[in-house]
Amino acid sequence: MSTEIRANTVLPAHREPITLHTADDLELIGELSVPQDRPPRATLVCLHPLPTHGGMMDSHLYRKAAFRLPALADLAVLRFNTRGTASEAGRSQGTFDHGNAERHDVVAALEYAEFHDLPHVWLVGWSFGTDLTLVHGLDPLVEGAVLLSPPLRWSTEEHLRAWGESGKPVHALIPEHDDYLQPDEARQRFAPIQQARVVGFPDTKHLWVGKAEAALDAIVQAVVPEVPTPLPRTWDGPSETRQVTIIDS
Repeated sequence: MSTEIRANTVLPAHREPITLHTADDLELIGELSVPQDRPPRATLVCLHPLPTHGGMMDSHLYRKAAFRLPALADLAVLRFNTRGTASEAGRSQGTFDHGNAERHDVVAALEYAEFHDLPHVWLVGWSFGTDLTLVHGLDPLVEGAVLLSPPLRWSTEEHLRAWGESGKPVHALIPEHDDYLQPDEARQRFAPIQQARVVGFPDTKHLWVGKAEAALDAIVQAVVPEVPTPLPRTWDGPSETRQVTIIDS
């Protein structure tokens, strides 16, 4: 019998807690979710919103990505808490550094993906995580980037030009009613990345509340376009329901 996929529905996958080790000797809390019985088509390395405003690895889009995408799209989902950030899984060592020392956190996640032979690595940044992606994420391992609600707060034109020169695909997903950057301005600001695809999302705000399905569909379309979208909204087979405790950093 089909069951509706709800916010707290957990579909089958192999999930394990992981620890990332940074070059400045910190341990970061994380989780890797991969398809249960087949190799992943690609890998999402998720960089969360601003921890001083509630961002963490359990921020709802990333939690739902880890709960659903290994089963629905054959994707590996690596999510973690940047330095000083806490979630139900625990608190990463270190302290928030306004996107500066977090460069070590991005590198640690990519090194983990490389060491464990995770395929076709894409960075998926949300808000603060988009700045980490643009400023620190242009690594040879990274095949492309998906940017959700980018404020372009720390990202300079120089960073954008570097991504443009790389030729790597960049997908900017811009809410119509975003607090920081709306679609028309975003198209102008992303002009240095000639290959960037800037997509506006009607009736959507910065935090994508009530719009998770649209965001996950767009991520899948960007990273594994061979997977049909929209993704299924129901599931035939075993599933669980998990209530996640939201922790303030």
